[in-house]
Amino acid sequence: MNSANSTNPADSTNPANNTQPEKTKAVTALLPIFAFIKPYKLVVAGAMLALLLTAGINLSLGQGVKYIVDHGFIAGSSEQLGNAILVLIGLIALLSIGTFSRFYLVSWLGERVSADIRKAVFNRIVQLHPSYFEENRSGELMSRLTTDTTLLQSIIGSSLSMALRSTLMLIGGLIMLLITNLKLTLLVVAFVPLVLAPMIISGRKVRRLSAHSQDAIADISTYAGEIIQNIKVVQSYTHEQREKNAFEGEVEKAFKVAKKRIAQRALLIAAIIFLTFSAISVMLYVGGMDVLEGNITGGELSAFVFYAIMVAMSVATVAEVYGELQRAAGSSQRLLELLATKSDINSPQTPLPFSQEQEPEIVFKNVEFNYPSRPDMPALKNINLTIPKGKIIALVGPSGAGKTTMFELLQRFYDPQQGQISFNGNNITQLDLTDLRKTMGMVPQHPVLFSSDVWHNIRYGNVDASDEAVIEAAKRAHAHEFIEKLPEGYASFLGEQGVRLSGGQKQRIALARAILKDPQILLLDEATSALDAQSEFHVQAALNELMKDRTTLIIAHRLSTVVHADLIVVMDQGQIVDIGDHKSLLASDPLYQRLCALQFDKAS
Repeated sequence: MNSANSTNPADSTNPANNTQPEKTKAVTALLPIFAFIKPYKLVVAGAMLALLLTAGINLSLGQGVKYIVDHGFIAGSSEQLGNAILVLIGLIALLSIGTFSRFYLVSWLGERVSADIRKAVFNRIVQLHPSYFEENRSGELMSRLTTDTTLLQSIIGSSLSMALRSTLMLIGGLIMLLITNLKLTLLVVAFVPLVLAPMIISGRKVRRLSAHSQDAIADISTYAGEIIQNIKVVQSYTHEQREKNAFEGEVEKAFKVAKKRIAQRALLIAAIIFLTFSAISVMLYVGGMDVLEGNITGGELSAFVFYAIMVAMSVATVAEVYGELQRAAGSSQRLLELLATKSDINSPQTPLPFSQEQEPEIVFKNVEFNYPSRPDMPALKNINLTIPKGKIIALVGPSGAGKTTMFELLQRFYDPQQGQISFNGNNITQLDLTDLRKTMGMVPQHPVLFSSDVWHNIRYGNVDASDEAVIEAAKRAHAHEFIEKLPEGYASFLGEQGVRLSGGQKQRIALARAILKDPQILLLDEATSALDAQSEFHVQAALNELMKDRTTLIIAHRLSTVVHADLIVVMDQGQIVDIGDHKSLLASDPLYQRLCALQFDKAS
């Protein structure tokens, strides 16, 4: 997946900074996310200019109010009042233009950065090793990709702009208050510590509750996704009501966490508004007394009230945004943790040259492997196997013998803890991952189809293939006939995981995909197991043609499909117990004899 920007901001972020202690300020926790804003400096500059313009105009309005009161109302001059109103309307027009520019640029920036973060997160996810997904739920990863990035988009595209504007208005308003009346300003400033105290105290609680809330939402996504994905099983066992009740429990649990967060934020905002406007009320009383005593004019008091309300509203906005920042800090950490995750399976920095023309000889040498999620249960033990070029090798044995694990190690989804796997004498860990996997075509026992049409699903084997090549691959996989009968033929949408097809049809689509890839190595995991007898005959004929002069590994439970293999590898409990052809194994190996007896006796 190379659709990401060539310069990924996440790569320049120091991973050491991605895990912040609980007491770290929200803004500090969000700083690494701001690296995604760097490519758009011109947009930021334009937004800041618009922000400064609107802040300056807002601050000028107070002086306009003062002029109107002192030279219009009190002086009784209709001409001066008219001129003042015209100037005021002009300022308001400029304010509207500046507000439009600021809103558009900042909202654009939020959407753009959110899209870049989503791309960076998705690009990191698709490159992670498979064992990562054994330990992390797909629903939680989806929540990070959607919910968390949406929250950050709201912060960058809206809340951050409000915070900057309110901060400018707060600073500018305080300066104008000092210019207008020092005595009243000192009175207002005396209330500032009272306003800041609840912000500091409750801010950390809001952040902690927000992180819990995001985790609860991820749990909901995971649970719902699993139920929807397996809806036929749910309905088959008539567990609809049970799942409704269980999902209701998950939703209510998330709602309880959200209630605590909302209550904390509401309390914070209410306390700040009460303290701020209480300060203004006291100031109005003191200022009103000064007007009555003739110490200041009515225009000065009006301007002071205007700036005081501006400061109060700015403080309230900053407090509200501060709560949003605390909430976003949790999302930021979750995303940064994911962006900082390194895959355990990577191409070497200087890979060995890999010839696509040269058909590889594959060698397993002293291979030992345990799945990371099951470290105490060996999946493969002391595997030694040479797979000659162009031969058909069958892996047989009971379930859990390690056959599929061999395929996964061969494709480097995992690396063995001991031993090595070689292609033409080169350790596959020294080869480029893309080159290695391009040589193989996999047809799994349970084929995976994408929520798209037939063209897309078959062409996944070779994205540059022509329509004619796709159709030819479908014909060779005995899929063309049923595809043509679909409502829109090759353009028919197959539904999620190919739900609109039968099991046999899915498998033939997967086989057509592998045929289109035209790999050097075929990996067939019971590739014909879901086919009816007639389809199996045709597909097996296609496979026989496809396997000519091509290295093929077949996992087989139906031994009738591999009796003509060049080599049959008998496996049991992660070990190779015997190797030979069908005739020799039938004469010498007890396990193979038992497997054959079970199947062929049933067949007869």
